[in-house]
Amino acid sequence: MSAKSLDRLLRPRSIAFVGGRHAEEALHQCRKLGFAGEVWPVNPKRAEMDGVACFPDLARLPAAPDAVFLATPAEASIELVGQLAAMGAGGTVCYASDFSEAGDHGAERQARLTAAADKMPLIGPNCYGVLNAFDCAGLWPDQHGCAPLLGRGVAIVTQSGNLGLNFTMQRRALPLGYMIAIGNAADVDAADLVEALVQDERVSAIGLHIEGLKSVARFSQACLAARRAEVPLVALKTGASERGAKLTMSHTSSLAGPDALYDALFDRFGLARAADPAQFIETLKLLHTCGPLTGRSVTSASCSGGEASLIADLAERRGLETPDFPAPVQDELEGVLGPLVSVSNPLDYHTHIWGDGPAQTACFAGMLKAGFSASLLALDYPRADRCDDSEWGTTLDAFIAAHRQVPPEPGQARIVVSSLPENLPEHVAVKLLDAEIVPMMGFPEALGAISSAAMLADSLSRPEPAELADPAPLDPSSVATWDEKASKTALHQAGLRVPMGAKLSFDELAALCRDDSAALPVPFPLVLKVVSAEVAHKSDLGGVSLNLKSKAEVLVEATRMRTLGETFLLEEMIGGALAELIVGLSRDPQFGLYLTVGAGGVLVELLRQSAQVLLPATRADIGRALEGLPFYPLLTGYRGSAPADIPALIDAIEAIARFAAENEAHLYELDVNPLLALPNGAVAVDALIRIKEH
Repeated sequence: MSAKSLDRLLRPRSIAFVGGRHAEEALHQCRKLGFAGEVWPVNPKRAEMDGVACFPDLARLPAAPDAVFLATPAEASIELVGQLAAMGAGGTVCYASDFSEAGDHGAERQARLTAAADKMPLIGPNCYGVLNAFDCAGLWPDQHGCAPLLGRGVAIVTQSGNLGLNFTMQRRALPLGYMIAIGNAADVDAADLVEALVQDERVSAIGLHIEGLKSVARFSQACLAARRAEVPLVALKTGASERGAKLTMSHTSSLAGPDALYDALFDRFGLARAADPAQFIETLKLLHTCGPLTGRSVTSASCSGGEASLIADLAERRGLETPDFPAPVQDELEGVLGPLVSVSNPLDYHTHIWGDGPAQTACFAGMLKAGFSASLLALDYPRADRCDDSEWGTTLDAFIAAHRQVPPEPGQARIVVSSLPENLPEHVAVKLLDAEIVPMMGFPEALGAISSAAMLADSLSRPEPAELADPAPLDPSSVATWDEKASKTALHQAGLRVPMGAKLSFDELAALCRDDSAALPVPFPLVLKVVSAEVAHKSDLGGVSLNLKSKAEVLVEATRMRTLGETFLLEEMIGGALAELIVGLSRDPQFGLYLTVGAGGVLVELLRQSAQVLLPATRADIGRALEGLPFYPLLTGYRGSAPADIPALIDAIEAIARFAAENEAHLYELDVNPLLALPNGAVAVDALIRIKEH
């Protein structure tokens, strides 16, 4: 679907409403919104809909409509969609259900629907449709909270009609330009809509509620289009897809689910992720007003120490910073507030200047001169039905005046935030937006949005990533498991350093140990391991012995391990490790092969410190994944210890990723655990590969 082909459907000049009760409601809501174009109701059994004369069929319409709201039963919808495509309609919203969401029979019916649509874009089926508040166009079968919008605003694309409806009812002053509920997304999906919406200069940011993606590759293309158009994206991801197969052989497979891969996807392509609907709305509002933030420093002003402490706590939990004020700002604030106020960040300015507009303006202007990424005023309005809020208006006006005296730099946000969502009235929020100050409801939501906007800026500052490719399916029943020796040999050929070693049967090993004149192929001290493709977690079963220093010790340990297998691996003992890592590759049905990097060794599942990296991965991608791990300070020299060889560690992970690239169509999963981080170099001392033989 090309973005250009959606122009008529999203910004129509003529709309046909086909069907009965639901079509009439959609027509009513469209007229109520203020649509100035042509509206053509179609129903052979009715003379009029909502006071507008009906056409008996599509053939009698004055022209091919730009957009159609189709609310007829499923089978009838298929025939009518075919007629609309043939007559050159600009696009259709198919409201009917009983398609793929209803099982196999519905999936077959949905395939016939998309075939009937041919080159005409179709939104749905099983969806609510489109609201365009910029042009007052509605293809929506229910009441909603949208109002005509002048200027710029955000667009929201959702797979849930009810969530979309709820979002239109928000009272948080979010300027909502488009609401598009796509339902089954049989034809037009979120990626198509992103590419279309970023071409509309009125769209300031796009919110995406995502249950699942048809194509990760297609979605990556749309994200790049948004990045190039400098339209920020916010994702509210819900649900979790099933893994294509239960992976039981590797440690890596237990460390990540599909949700972690979505995190990696959003980070790579520059989407801010919201944890819940409230943060979703607040993040969109922040990005609409300010765009991504260029740092993580936060300041706030309140007349309460309790509010100041709460903001400091919430900021720290979200990775934000509340640094001290620069010395000139500190001096200025102390001069304004006097000796009774202890000036610090967050700022409790006490109540000494409450109700004094000029003094509050001077205080807030001084605070804004610190130039932090986000400057907040905590302000909870009293109940209008029981209280007088005039002095709160004085404080608000003082902050607006200070904002105008000290204009923000690009990438900085000025925010008025209430501790509780209900304590910032909508008319106050609208006034703030008009002043280009972000009205935010709820301390946690606001600070979460600030953190998301800062992370988004970090992501967008990197070089533009390459598009992803959709993976080819791989039947796990055709996959073979290579033993440790074969796995290490293959990875060594790809450039990974492994210990010197030899594979021997028990009889061969016993003969060498009993012959005083024979030398073992590996010098002491050494490691002895049982070798078997069927024994994945050898150390858990007693299949590994370390630091053996004599033939006698080797023979005793080999005899003990014979219950696990008759083949053994002798290897040099690698000492001096500063940390143990796991590096693995797993295959997901949607994302294909992906890389996992984390804390390794026998406690890998217990520690569960890992990061996922989508492939292909750059050296910078791998470095960021390492830096984000909680144990990363161990690698850089914690409390005076020697630092690990980070470049060599990244080299090793790159070699594993290179092996994946060379075997992408055949590799099912891979574990290197542990990968030893050394002061000089990195060595893989255990490995397992599951691969389709080729």
